[in-house]
Amino acid sequence: MLDVQWVMGFLVLGSFVGFMAGLLGIGGGGIMVPVLTSVFLLQGVPVEKVVHLALGTSMASIIATSLSSLRAHHANGGVLWAVVRGMTPGIIVGTFAATFLAKYISSAQLAIFFALFMGAVSVQMFLNKKPKPSRELSGARGLLAAGSGVGAISALVSIGGGSLTVPFLAWQNVEIRKAIGTSAAIGLPISIAGTLGYLINGWANSVPENYTYGFIYLPAVLLISAASFFTAPVGARMVHKLPVSVLKKIFAVLLVVLGLKMLFSVL
Repeated sequence: MLDVQWVMGFLVLGSFVGFMAGLLGIGGGGIMVPVLTSVFLLQGVPVEKVVHLALGTSMASIIATSLSSLRAHHANGGVLWAVVRGMTPGIIVGTFAATFLAKYISSAQLAIFFALFMGAVSVQMFLNKKPKPSRELSGARGLLAAGSGVGAISALVSIGGGSLTVPFLAWQNVEIRKAIGTSAAIGLPISIAGTLGYLINGWANSVPENYTYGFIYLPAVLLISAASFFTAPVGARMVHKLPVSVLKKIFAVLLVVLGLKMLFSVL
C-alpha cells in the first residue's frame, strides 16, 4: 500500500498543507481530505469507508501542523490564550461527539456535506467577506458554546477550525492577526479530540498489516506531519511578506475544485 510514489506524494502534500496552515491560519483539511480520498481510492480502499479514512487521517495529521503553527504565532504574540482556554472544553466535547455521528453517515453524505461546506468557505474567502466588528468578546458561556459548534463541524469536515474561528473572533473585534494565531492554537485540541474519536469509532475497520488503525492510515499521518511541521512556521513568517488577499482567492478556487473532484469520485 505504501510505494515510493505515495511516500513522495504524502511529503509534498504535507509541505503544502503546513505552509498554507501557517499563512492563512487553517488546519489543511480542505486540501487533505479530497486528496487523501483520491489516493485511498487508487489504493483500493472501499468507497463506503474511504471518506471516513480520509477524515480521520487528515485530523491526525493536523496535530503536528497545529502545534507547529501555534508555536510560530505564539512567538509573535499572536495567540489570545484566554480565548483558547474558554473555547477548548466545548471544542473537545463537540469534536469528540461528532466523530461518533460520522460513523453512521455514509461516505456519499459526508462528501456532499464536505463539498457544500468548503464551497461556502471558498465563496467567503474569495470575496474576502469579513463580518463587521459589532460586539465585544463573548463571556465564558459564549466561548463554550462557540467551541462546541466549531468542534462539531470541524470533526465532520476535518478542519482545524480556522474557517469558523477566524470570522467568529473578527466579528467580536479581535484583530485579524490575533484571530488567525488564536485559531491556530484552537486547532490543536480539535485535532487531538478528533483523532481519538476517529480512532475509537473506526477500530473495527483496523487493518494492522496495512498500518491502518481505526479510521487513520498511520504512514500518511507520519509523512504529512513530518513535512508540515517544518513548513508551517515558514508560512506564519510570510504573513507580512506575501499578498495574502490574492493567495486566499487562489486557495478558494483550489478548495472548490478539490471538493468537487472528491464528490464525483465518491458518487
